[in-house]
Amino acid sequence: MSVYLLRRLIQALGVVLVMSLIVFIGVFAIGDPVEILISPDADQIERERAIVALGLDKPLWLQYLSFLGNALRGDLGRSFVFNEPALQLILNRMPATLELAFGAMFLALLVGLPLGLYAGLKPNSPVSKGIMAGSILGFSLPTFWVGLMLIMVFAVQLGWLPSTGRGETREILGMRWSFLTRDGLAHMAMPALNLALFKISLVIRLTRAGVRETMLMDYVKFARAKGLSPARVTFVHVFKNILIPVVTVVGLELGSTIAFSVVTESVFAWPGMGKLIIDSINVLDRPVIVAYLMIIVLMFITINLVVDLTYSVLDPRVRLEGK
Repeated sequence: MSVYLLRRLIQALGVVLVMSLIVFIGVFAIGDPVEILISPDADQIERERAIVALGLDKPLWLQYLSFLGNALRGDLGRSFVFNEPALQLILNRMPATLELAFGAMFLALLVGLPLGLYAGLKPNSPVSKGIMAGSILGFSLPTFWVGLMLIMVFAVQLGWLPSTGRGETREILGMRWSFLTRDGLAHMAMPALNLALFKISLVIRLTRAGVRETMLMDYVKFARAKGLSPARVTFVHVFKNILIPVVTVVGLELGSTIAFSVVTESVFAWPGMGKLIIDSINVLDRPVIVAYLMIIVLMFITINLVVDLTYSVLDPRVRLEGK
């Protein structure tokens, strides 16, 4: 296990280094932030002074080396717009995005696993067919449209839930969290559900396919022949063996949920990282864009490593170390 972890950490370091170069060149090759940040009435002297202050007068390779050296010290640059450390800006918004993403994935597992299990065990029943038809809707409906419909029904017409914002928060470990208060949970309900709809459909179909395939295996037939109860066959021999593909996809989807929650955060005015990156792109706030993308890369790498380690817990037959 230690050899495997060391090898994965070395691979992760290489991936981060390559991605930092790609992200840096890609972001800095787009537009000129001076044209947005400096008034058109400014003279050439003021423009030159601003370019030097922003560090844009140096060659691109020198800017990258400076960025890399500062990143090793935990400094990902200062925002052109807010004049604050880019990392600090992102960390201030991160709790809002993380609780929304984890809330969506929790709903996906809470709803998707039992529905997919039922649809797999009784595939020909009308309820199962209704579940699968509903999963197709979850895949097909646009996220922004569903969000607007949720606001119109539950906030405008029924008045049950607040439409926008994060609500009351409570501080733990220096971070503000919404799920710890009733008002925060009320504000979180609709955006989390909107973000979870696609994931619920995905978990339903994955679970159903896994159950249908596992039910045909010899060890399941043998367990039935031994006279084990249907509940024991389902939850011990079937359910445990379908978790590996589900965990794989859910782990990857968690990373994508964190990275691409932009639409949901925009619709519900949720003050997370997605809204920050959209605002930063509009004004070409390059340090914030680069810092955001680098943090997302680190999150994906960490999640993939955790998923791989979870394999050996779910199924001891999976060996992580290679010879």
